[in-house]
Amino acid sequence: MPPARCLVVADAHLGQVPPATEAAFHAFLDRVPQPGDHLLINGDLFDFWFEYRAVVPRKHFASIARLQQTRARGVAITFIGGNHDRWGGDFLRRDLGIAFYAGETELDLAGRHAYIAHGDGLTEQHWSGALLHRVTRHPLTIWAFRKLHPDLGFWIAAKLSGKLADNTRDKAVLDRAARAQAEYARGLLERRRDVGLVILAHTHRPCLERLSDGRAYLNPGAWLDGYRYAVVTGDAIELKSFSA
Repeated sequence: MPPARCLVVADAHLGQVPPATEAAFHAFLDRVPQPGDHLLINGDLFDFWFEYRAVVPRKHFASIARLQQTRARGVAITFIGGNHDRWGGDFLRRDLGIAFYAGETELDLAGRHAYIAHGDGLTEQHWSGALLHRVTRHPLTIWAFRKLHPDLGFWIAAKLSGKLADNTRDKAVLDRAARAQAEYARGLLERRRDVGLVILAHTHRPCLERLSDGRAYLNPGAWLDGYRYAVVTGDAIELKSFSA
């Protein structure tokens, strides 16, 4: 039987946020997901993540260890790559047993057929965001980055992380993106009657819109903003905040 409860979290940006935010996420993993639950991480868990063939980011070791412990307790974990961490691979899938998707996917969550995407590239409000989305997804970009020594690659990523976050600092831009995102979700639900739930993130704006037929659009909000997450069951969808 598929898990009856799915926990949804996104946009923690671990590695860029204060240590307390990372500690709260570790506490969340220890206390909230229970054996038999499904944990859905909808992108940008890490401020930057890239898997070389034999190297993973050292600064995320503690978080990876917590994810491994959570998985070992019988919690299914699905990770949808965001614009900061879509370059996962065999380490997440084979070593940790996490279902990893570099882009959008469709899954059955708590009895609901869900369309899930981080959301970058869908409703960008500035040309730089749309361009960055195309560049970071391009196979040539990924191939070239993998040729760099990891120390150099991670140094470049650290320098660029502030640029990648620029679009999340303007409240008006985020508000427009959130409205466009909700409109996108409504259109998808109208076109796809088989989809019972659309889950997006990226805008750092929590949203829960229910249609009269029980289908819904969900954005859990950003973990870095008040430790936000969502709970999906067959009967209800709730926006929540974790108390560390």
